[in-house]
Amino acid sequence: MTLHRKFAAVAVGAFALTAAGQAFAQTEIQWWHAMGGKLGEKVESIAAGFNASQGDYKVVPVYKGNYTETMTGAIAAFRAKKQPHIVQVFEVGTASMMAAKGAIYPVYQLMKDAGAEFDPSAYLPSVTGYYTDTDGNMLSMPFNSSTPVLYYNKTAFAKAGLDPNTPPKTWPEMGEFSKKLQAAGIACGFTTGWQSWVQIENFSAWHNVPIGTKENGFAGLDTEFKINSPLHVKHIGQLAEWQKSKIFDYGGRRSDSAPKFYNQECAMYMNSSAALAGIKANAKDFEFGVGMLPYWPDVAGAPQNSIIGGATLWVLTGHKKAEYKGVAAFFNYLSSAEVQADWHQFTGYLPITTAAYELSKKQGFYEKNPGADVSIKQMTLNKPTPNSKGLRFGNFVQIRDIINEELEAIWAGKKSAQEGLDAAVSRGNDLLRKFEKENS
Repeated sequence: MTLHRKFAAVAVGAFALTAAGQAFAQTEIQWWHAMGGKLGEKVESIAAGFNASQGDYKVVPVYKGNYTETMTGAIAAFRAKKQPHIVQVFEVGTASMMAAKGAIYPVYQLMKDAGAEFDPSAYLPSVTGYYTDTDGNMLSMPFNSSTPVLYYNKTAFAKAGLDPNTPPKTWPEMGEFSKKLQAAGIACGFTTGWQSWVQIENFSAWHNVPIGTKENGFAGLDTEFKINSPLHVKHIGQLAEWQKSKIFDYGGRRSDSAPKFYNQECAMYMNSSAALAGIKANAKDFEFGVGMLPYWPDVAGAPQNSIIGGATLWVLTGHKKAEYKGVAAFFNYLSSAEVQADWHQFTGYLPITTAAYELSKKQGFYEKNPGADVSIKQMTLNKPTPNSKGLRFGNFVQIRDIINEELEAIWAGKKSAQEGLDAAVSRGNDLLRKFEKENS
């Protein structure tokens, strides 16, 4: 072999090694999430789409259990200096994440530092308002935002002589419709998922009454709960009364009540707009519809607007600058109209950008899927007030457990609505004071 050929062979070999090194030198981004089942598969698909769209970064999604488990796991990992880059945290963990000083890399700062394109006005205000600081800066990246809606069994409605295209609009109608459904052989009128979120938190916003003082915690840590007001007591008392005859039937704290709707035991079901995918998959023997949440007609100004649930993506500190450039690139991909429209249409979560909503309309999604835009209409029904823009309470994950305990005591007849809600306020306020002390 001539010297020239030897040199060429070495050069080719060196180039091959360099190319191989570059192929395997992708910067890895760890994303911890709480999406199981079909939603988890969709998360994997989104990450794969981003990874295929460029060669510099590889997002690795890791399922870490339910929302509470994912959040507590990330906190523990941060203390052990083994934290992911991105963690999905449900909306009630917002105040706790904001208080984790030094652990959080605010999204608005991340995008600026990375030199990434970022326009906060592209996102739906009803979504971003929940996750911004007092100066309007976005702290976390909206991802899966939902709001509760009313699902109803159209087939059962027709059987009971009710108009299958007209769901009940008010709470008195919920009672009347339920009695007619029971007379037609349906065991239970309605059930609810996530009772604190739907029947306390969203109920309050929907009726423009406070969940707590200080603008539901947005205006300061020295806040107190107001969920034992006459309206709250009336509402929970009515549900407790209906529980006795199965007009209302409690089925669990999260989405445990879903099978009652799937198997047609209950004809109506209040839960997240993101329950749509599960209902489509499980409502095999009946047609269903989607309506807005019911309201009490004697409350002036009701209905107001509902508030979001779901989660956002928080960025944790402690990683290299180059890795955060990858996080910023992923967030831009995630926010694109095409990715968001697909996620919204598949899951029932809200489209987080106006562009994704407009694209869904252009694609004819709402025409083909009546009711799929109910969540957006509810969220944008009226301009949010201090009572209806959301909530921001410290220790609210634990406080929700307290509210659940007290509601269960009410449903079981062990406490009156007044006694149970008074206890929830007292016990909840104790945890608010603890949080205030630790973070003031």
